[in-house]
Amino acid sequence: MVSKRLSREAGHRRKFLAVVDNTPECERAIAYASWRARSTGGAVVLLYVIDTADFQQWLGVEQIMREEANATARAALDGHAARVRDKAGVEPELVVREGSVAQEIHKLIEEDQDIAILVLAAGGAKEGPGPLVASIAGKGAAFPVPVTVVPAGLTDEEIETLA
Repeated sequence: MVSKRLSREAGHRRKFLAVVDNTPECERAIAYASWRARSTGGAVVLLYVIDTADFQQWLGVEQIMREEANATARAALDGHAARVRDKAGVEPELVVREGSVAQEIHKLIEEDQDIAILVLAAGGAKEGPGPLVASIAGKGAAFPVPVTVVPAGLTDEEIETLA
């Protein structure tokens, strides 16, 4: 069970959580979260999760790999944050975690009681909605906050209109 959400209480704002990864659909989720935050007076949290499974295979270079992964994460977050600021005028909160994506999403939601909605975007490929949406959908009943899934084919203008 998830802790009580505080986003509607005095001094708190509802946060929209979007995951930054190397998929093309993550930009759709970030755009929707940004516009939705702007239109509702909320905030955006951008999460980048570093998969630590890769580090365990290379003990001799683990520290170098971890530093490179953190630099990659920061660069990705900074790039998306700049677009959020420019397009929606919202200052995003940037978070880097290490571990399993689904587990780190759950942990962050539990720790930050202002996060009220997880925003994902479906992939446009014929293989399915994308790995993140598929993994979250499989755990739907146990997920702690509502999940908004943005269709992959929406343009920025359509997303802005819907948000």
